[in-house]
Amino acid sequence: MKKYFASSELIINEDGSVFHLHVKPEWVADKVILVGDPARVALVASHFDTKECDIESREFKTITGTYKGKRITVVSTGIGCDNVDIVVNELDALVNIDFNTREQKEELRSLELVRIGTCGGLQPNTPVGTFVCSEKSIGFDGLLNFYAGRNAVCDLPFERAFINHMGWTGNMCIPYPYVIDGNKDLLDRIAGKDMVRGVTIAAGGFFGPQGRELRIPLADPHQNEKIESFEYNGYKITNFEMESSALAGLAKLMGHRAMTVCMVIANRLIKEANTGYKNSIDTLIKTVLDRI
Repeated sequence: MKKYFASSELIINEDGSVFHLHVKPEWVADKVILVGDPARVALVASHFDTKECDIESREFKTITGTYKGKRITVVSTGIGCDNVDIVVNELDALVNIDFNTREQKEELRSLELVRIGTCGGLQPNTPVGTFVCSEKSIGFDGLLNFYAGRNAVCDLPFERAFINHMGWTGNMCIPYPYVIDGNKDLLDRIAGKDMVRGVTIAAGGFFGPQGRELRIPLADPHQNEKIESFEYNGYKITNFEMESSALAGLAKLMGHRAMTVCMVIANRLIKEANTGYKNSIDTLIKTVLDRI
């Protein structure tokens, strides 16, 4: 018996589009680029040869078009793993649930999902301007812990080593972190031989969770020192951002292929930052468009 999705679980707008994105099933390409900033959607789409739709709802902006013969959809997620939960679930619903019958389709589509973002570097080999591909992501957000099958897709020995190193064993105040791999085939194609491959922490916030202290003192003032010194099986943590773990985890559970590539705009280790990064991010965008 096919699974039926009630209107309370899958909300479909009156025009036949999905609730948050306001996108219709026929507008989703097999290749999807995700960005945080809605304004960056137009920057990605400025390289398209044709455009077939342009939709905006809240922080979610979507354009589908073609680039050198490839049909590509670009979507903004806004900031954070909670927003990625909305976007990935709704994209999956658009391609794998029949919106007329509200039942799962017999033949499922597998999407390629590549997030292009910015991040903070944590190692000497990730100075400002570096392109870092997330070979693994450590989710500080706790999102994947709410889904069945979480342990089957995560790197449990890596998780335990990280928790022990941080001194979080038995700490019920910390969302249990999860470690998830980006899709290897997609990673090899996008990263090539000219990008850094690393371990990314997807933080649940920009300030405290990433060790930034303004007026509220940090629960652990030595958090970032511990993160920078962590090493497991040759892996070191290279960068902070806020979405990669949810993307990789949800995609793996759903049967999609996903990875994240970010440009370093601040290096926390040497205390440098660059807010004038727009030209460099366009270089990264064009590289991903050519390789996706």
